[in-house]
Amino acid sequence: MTGVPASAAGGSGAKPVRGGKLGTAAVNQASLWNIANLLTMLRLVLVPGFVLLLLHNGGYDPAWRSFAWAAFAIAMITDLFDGHLARTYDLVTDFGKIADPIADKAIMGAALICLSYLGDLPWWVTGVILFREIGITLMRFWVIRHAVIPASRGGKMKTLAQGTAVGMYVLALTGPLATLRFWVMAVAVVLTVVTGLDYVRQAVVLRRKGLAAERAAAAGASGTAEGPGAAEGTGPVSRDSTAHGSTAHGSTEAER
Repeated sequence: MTGVPASAAGGSGAKPVRGGKLGTAAVNQASLWNIANLLTMLRLVLVPGFVLLLLHNGGYDPAWRSFAWAAFAIAMITDLFDGHLARTYDLVTDFGKIADPIADKAIMGAALICLSYLGDLPWWVTGVILFREIGITLMRFWVIRHAVIPASRGGKMKTLAQGTAVGMYVLALTGPLATLRFWVMAVAVVLTVVTGLDYVRQAVVLRRKGLAAERAAAAGASGTAEGPGAAEGTGPVSRDSTAHGSTAHGSTEAER
């Protein structure tokens, strides 16, 4: 939202700085309540509602599970839109960077744990997926000072497979559809493990490159710092050798 008057964007009316761009504080204040962040907040609010709907009446009422599926579907759809809107319309904020992955993990984690609690999904499946998601999130913070791990095509396929599989398990399906959801979940688990290992590889490579770049920069800075010091070290010798001349003495005082 850079370049938009603060008054039009809902800000405090701060004057633009040089170049017609708003100051950082004005941009953050104006964009906090943008549509992308509101969709993220909606997903966070949907988490407890989804849990209540899924577990209502013992967790085996087809009607209430359909309502739970609707809440889960809304959360998954808003997950697709909020990131796209933030990038397309320059609505990226610090709040969104933190809240968006939390909302994603919260709705998916709540669904997996509830399904395992109800006995519909093996606990080891929930453990594998949650371990991967939490571990990759922590690993991103581990390497963020060196580089950002981009979302891969496999990661997007994993997210789609997980959402589809969990959504099918939330519904009270029977017959061939119940068998189909088993295989969809199997694909989701495989993609979860494979993409997780790939992210680990990327993180290790990026961290090594980042550390190597830091060492090279430190060595370069050290060499630059030693250059002037060596040059200055020859200064006093020349000054002492010419200190007996009045002109040289005046020049020395001026340099100091």
